[in-house]
Amino acid sequence: MPRFRGGVHPPESKLTAHLAIKPAPLPKRVVIPLRQHIGAPCEPTVRVGERVKTGQKIGDSSAKVSSPVHSSITGTVSSISPALSPAGVTVNCITIEGDGTDKHVRLPRLSPDAPRELLLERIREAGIVGMGGAGFPTHVKLNPPKPVDTLIVNGVECEPFITCDHRLMVEHCEHILEGAKIVARILGVERVIIAIEDNKPDAIERMRREAEGFARVVPLKTRYPRGDERHLIKSLLGKEVPAGGLPFDVGVVVQNVATLKAIRDAVLEGKPLIERVVTVTGDVSEPGNFLVRIGTPISELLKLCGGGEPAKLIAGGPMMGVALPADAPIVKTTGNVLVMREVREEEERPCIRCGRCVDVCPMGLMPTLLAKLVRASKWEECLKNDILSCDECGCCAYICPSRLPLVQLMRTGKAKAMALLKR
Repeated sequence: MPRFRGGVHPPESKLTAHLAIKPAPLPKRVVIPLRQHIGAPCEPTVRVGERVKTGQKIGDSSAKVSSPVHSSITGTVSSISPALSPAGVTVNCITIEGDGTDKHVRLPRLSPDAPRELLLERIREAGIVGMGGAGFPTHVKLNPPKPVDTLIVNGVECEPFITCDHRLMVEHCEHILEGAKIVARILGVERVIIAIEDNKPDAIERMRREAEGFARVVPLKTRYPRGDERHLIKSLLGKEVPAGGLPFDVGVVVQNVATLKAIRDAVLEGKPLIERVVTVTGDVSEPGNFLVRIGTPISELLKLCGGGEPAKLIAGGPMMGVALPADAPIVKTTGNVLVMREVREEEERPCIRCGRCVDVCPMGLMPTLLAKLVRASKWEECLKNDILSCDECGCCAYICPSRLPLVQLMRTGKAKAMALLKR
């Protein structure tokens, strides 16, 4: 089987892999960001003081690349104002004070054999986006401008600590496969491959048993960042997604297992995306996997896991996560909250030109060279050396013995290079 280039194998620390999903208590208050996706932010469709029900659409956009948002509880809109989102940016948010009744509104149920256009519209109206972290609107992804022949179901979950997708595969395998069948029909593909890393033998066994006759389950050697679409396609099919291209350029669409379950729920049950499974792990006395309403403050999840005052909270994993305050809300792309009671800052030292960052970069870049170019503000040189191909996976920073802030430098360089291109 082809192997993607580079990568690392940090300690897996899957502390919650054996813990079943538990429903989190209904929050008394939620904060719903109007942008939880790649693309245009939503505009509010409700006003302050208005009563809303669980599942009611409260924000939408006419832009092609966007995704509506829905209320995750029943109650009253108390404010519409800017706040920090788990993406690390300030966006307009709708705050809802719950009344505890949790009265639901749902969309009409559809047959999985409904016309393709109707299924795509349902996926859009349900507010479904990529739940593996990217947040790309799913109705756009499932309508590629080129024909595709392969659907890859991404159950890799390669980053340390995170187990939300693992538990979904073990506990809701049938629902994931129902979603995969809907997506395969929308795309018109006959080949479906389910990719799971070999540190999840129970998920592999369950998916193999249930997917027989529909999809091929492929166990993959555990290595980070294999879950990235491009590296997954390389690992499974030996195909290279071209620089600046997307998976459909090589005839492939990749969908995360949580996204597939959400698609199934939207089509067969008329349920908008108002909740998701979140792993809470790290330095907590009672880690777990919880079914959480969108907009729930992270602080409420900390109470479920033993409370205390963390030194740092990371939304996501240790390799690509974003540090956030405890009052930040859970959003559609939040699969993990990593709690750290102690943070040790290490002093940056001079580069020793060991080349380890080059060896592990899955994109074949030269991080140490790009870091020097960024610090010298040579943005055109950054572009010539393909800085925009960096996916900010963190392998270079993880392996660097001099503790250079390589990921932060890449982010700065990419932003400056993009601004140069837009002039």
